[in-house]
Amino acid sequence: MKHRRPLALLVHRVSLILTLALFAFLALFGTQLFRAQAHAATPSYVRVIHASPFVGTADVFVDGAKLLSSFAFGVVTDYVAVPPGPHKVQIALVGKGIGAAALTQTLAVTPGVAYTVAATGATLSTLKLQVFIDNNLVTSGAAKVRLYQLSPNLGSVDLTAGGNTLIQGVAYQQASQYHVVTAGPYTFNVNANATNTSLPLSATLKANTVTSIFAVGMVNGSPSIELVPAQASGLPGLPGTGSDPNAPSTVQPIDFPAPLLWLLGALALIMLGVSVFTRRLAAAR
Repeated sequence: MKHRRPLALLVHRVSLILTLALFAFLALFGTQLFRAQAHAATPSYVRVIHASPFVGTADVFVDGAKLLSSFAFGVVTDYVAVPPGPHKVQIALVGKGIGAAALTQTLAVTPGVAYTVAATGATLSTLKLQVFIDNNLVTSGAAKVRLYQLSPNLGSVDLTAGGNTLIQGVAYQQASQYHVVTAGPYTFNVNANATNTSLPLSATLKANTVTSIFAVGMVNGSPSIELVPAQASGLPGLPGTGSDPNAPSTVQPIDFPAPLLWLLGALALIMLGVSVFTRRLAAAR
C-alpha cells in the first residue's frame, strides 16, 4: 500500500500544474474574448449628406425602414449610431416609396468607426453612395478641418485661409486629410482653378471640434454650387473623439471560440478537484 502514496502525490502535482496552466490560459484569452465581445457590441456612427444634383428631395431607407424623410439637397445629418455589419441603403424620390428606389447599395460598417456617406452623381448612371471614414480624434485645445469635393463639374479644389493654403488638390468624390488649426474665426476660400471658381465661407472653429466643408452643386447649373459646413465634437461612447479622450484604444476581436473556453474552464475545475482529492489521499496514507 505504501507505493500508492508516491503515486497519489505524483497525480496531485501533475493535476495541480495542469490546473494552474489552464487557469493562466483562461485568464489571458478569456479577458481578451470578453473585450472582443464588448468591441463587437460597439456601434458604428454614420452621417449622410445629400450631394447628388440628379436626385431631388428624397426619402432614405435603411434595411427596409425609412431613415430620412424629405431629405433635401445640401443637407448633412448629425451622426447616428447604427449596428455594425452590412446594411441595405435605398434612396427614392420623396413620396414614391421604397419600391421606386433610384439607388440601392449595401454598405458595411465597422464597430467604433465613424463614416460620412454622400449621395453623389449628376446622372442616373453615376448615382452612387460615396463612403468616407472619418477621424474625429481631436487635438486638445485645437480644431480640425476637412474638405470634401462633391461637386461633379467643379474640378480639383484647394482650401485657403488668410492667404495660406491649408489643403490642396482634392478631386471629385474625394476628401482631404485633416488639417489642425488654432480655434477661432476664419474666412475660408475653396478655389478651383480649372473652372475659375472661388467660394468663400466664414466659420468659427471651436476648440476640440472637427469642421467639415462640403462643396456641392453645379457650376453654372442647378442646383447651384455652394459650400455646406458641418461641425462635430466627439461622438458618444467613441474613445478618443472628445467625449472620452482618456479611454483606452478598442481591442481588436480575436478568433477564439467561446465554447472551447468554457470547456477548458470546466476541465480546470475538474483538475483542481483531482488535485485536492489526491492530496488528501496521500495525506491519509
